[in-house]
Amino acid sequence: MNKKTVRDINVEGKKVLVRCDFNVPQDESGNITDNRRIVSSLPTIKYLLEKGAKVILCSHLGRPKGEVKKEFSLAPVAKELSKQLNIEVKLATDIVGENAKKLVSEMKNGEVILLENVRFDAREEKNDPEFAKQLADLAQIYVNDAFGTSHRAHASTAGVADYLPAVSGFLIEKELDFMGNALENPARPFVAILGGKKVSDKIGVIMALLEKVDTLIIGGAMAYTFFKAQGYNVGDSICELDKLDLALEIMEKAKQKGVKFMLPIDTKIGKTPDKDTESKTVKYTEIPDGWEGFDIGEETIELYKKELKTAKTIVWNGPLGLFEIDQFATGTNEIAKALAEIDAITIIGGGDSAAAIEKAGLSDKMTHISTGGGASLEFLEGKKLPGIECLENK
Repeated sequence: MNKKTVRDINVEGKKVLVRCDFNVPQDESGNITDNRRIVSSLPTIKYLLEKGAKVILCSHLGRPKGEVKKEFSLAPVAKELSKQLNIEVKLATDIVGENAKKLVSEMKNGEVILLENVRFDAREEKNDPEFAKQLADLAQIYVNDAFGTSHRAHASTAGVADYLPAVSGFLIEKELDFMGNALENPARPFVAILGGKKVSDKIGVIMALLEKVDTLIIGGAMAYTFFKAQGYNVGDSICELDKLDLALEIMEKAKQKGVKFMLPIDTKIGKTPDKDTESKTVKYTEIPDGWEGFDIGEETIELYKKELKTAKTIVWNGPLGLFEIDQFATGTNEIAKALAEIDAITIIGGGDSAAAIEKAGLSDKMTHISTGGGASLEFLEGKKLPGIECLENK
């Protein structure tokens, strides 16, 4: 990675503004149900504290749309951080207002405060220069460690870098190292697995990966668009009728590039997307009307497993079926288990894929699980991410 990190600057006695991704899920009572994003920010925070910095943390939570809403307060995050760091993390009642300024002015070296949800101010998502300047005025150094929002050009993810020396934290460094190496210098064979609903969501990623991978494995609902494009009936399955030409074009490009393009050979179908629906497995060419495809079938699972056993680098983005429903989670779970046993670099693009791996209890068996859904997709696509571009080069 050619971006400076917190290791490359002197932070002792300095006020350091750290953009984290504390957008964590909570239950109805406001209890955090998954603290992974908080835990993944700890190495950077602890390093800064050990080096005697005054650490000012900021993040968004949910979509309050520029209004102060109690259910999106970062109070539960401050509580969890205090527990994880074993020191009090004070929560400012505002972002750049009187309370935040007062808490910052009273800070001693090795202390942490957390600003309230940056999206409580409508100027955050507009990347308003005045708001970015007010954020920057609180600190002397800016650290971005929120990979999950680095594809957004917001005030706290990119704008502040116009006013402060800007470097990356350890989480972003890790993301760029693992995903960057996989794309630029992969151990081969390099296999990508793409799932999810729509071809249109993944066009850029598919086209970019066809330039790099040896094998591209397709699963999830987007497979039915490829079946339909070849003239097969897909019943009531999700299918993008306006993307059939594109699907054929993708298959043709794979052929030209010498990339092995793998589609399911059988599929588990049901009447409705419910846990108690009637279901059966059929060949992909034999989906009847009134039925909908919800998972890859047993033969496909075995075929994909065999292919994956030969791989040395595997990137996976998007579940292979309706994994939220147990009877349609088999494909996703079986491939996750296979990855856990393979001697290869295994990189899971965030979002639903990460949730599926977590649900299967296999997180610790993967080389790297990305913390960014949309950000990791755009990174795989080769797009420039504003939250990374704004950081200083080494």
